[in-house]
Amino acid sequence: MRTSRHVELTTAGRALLNEAPVALAALERAAESARLAGAGVAGTVRLGYAPMAGFDTLPAILAAVEDDSPNMTVIASELFSAKIPGRVLAGEVDVGLALFPEPMAGIHTELLRMEPLALLLGKHHRLAAMDPIPVRSLERETLLSFPRELAPGYYDRVIAACEQAGFEPQVRTFADPPPQAMVARLQTTSEVGLPLASFAFHAAAAEPALVARRIVEPEIVTEWSVLWAARAESAAVTRFRDSARRCAEENGWLRSAGSEAEETDALSPAGGSPGRR
Repeated sequence: MRTSRHVELTTAGRALLNEAPVALAALERAAESARLAGAGVAGTVRLGYAPMAGFDTLPAILAAVEDDSPNMTVIASELFSAKIPGRVLAGEVDVGLALFPEPMAGIHTELLRMEPLALLLGKHHRLAAMDPIPVRSLERETLLSFPRELAPGYYDRVIAACEQAGFEPQVRTFADPPPQAMVARLQTTSEVGLPLASFAFHAAAAEPALVARRIVEPEIVTEWSVLWAARAESAAVTRFRDSARRCAEENGWLRSAGSEAEETDALSPAGGSPGRR
């Protein structure tokens, strides 16, 4: 006749039993991470982005990267557009997000988004009641802007639009300014700003003293591009670019800027935020 035997775990055995599920889970996570890394989904990407990308473009791209590659780490740093190509070429950042990046040997670029500029001004300004505002209406105004050397393409696009409207603009610049410095200054002066529409409507929604208005005749359109080094790139960089491209396609960033401006206007009543994406 067989008798049952009672087995009692030692202290070490009980500890092992308690820790086994945790250890197995960690092992499964490690195996999954290895699988994702092998597929190019994991890794680290150092991103340099122009300041105004942070209000609409960058959050949308980072959300797409998170959806596609949840194990990827993106280390983002703010740089002015003129500095980004050189930092990418030097290997200080892996990918750049810049306005009108200057062509540079050893750097690849891909157009990611066309975005209109908007007028940002105090709510008591003489132009605040107009919407949209023709560029020619700015002839007597002082435009607050970044120095040209920080974003040459952006600066030149604004000047060219004013000249097309028949006048040479009065421009006031201040060195190395963060975008919020423009917001603070416009609340206390009669100057006007011409930032990207996404920034302008976000700023107007956050500051009751400001309003944002569409600019027309001509509409001023900027171009966001993603940059990367021509040398062999990591799988993580490739995945990042794929996610950025998908984000651009899903959000219609490369359709006509006019239709984007109409969408912004429809979703942004009287200085509100566009609230897109």
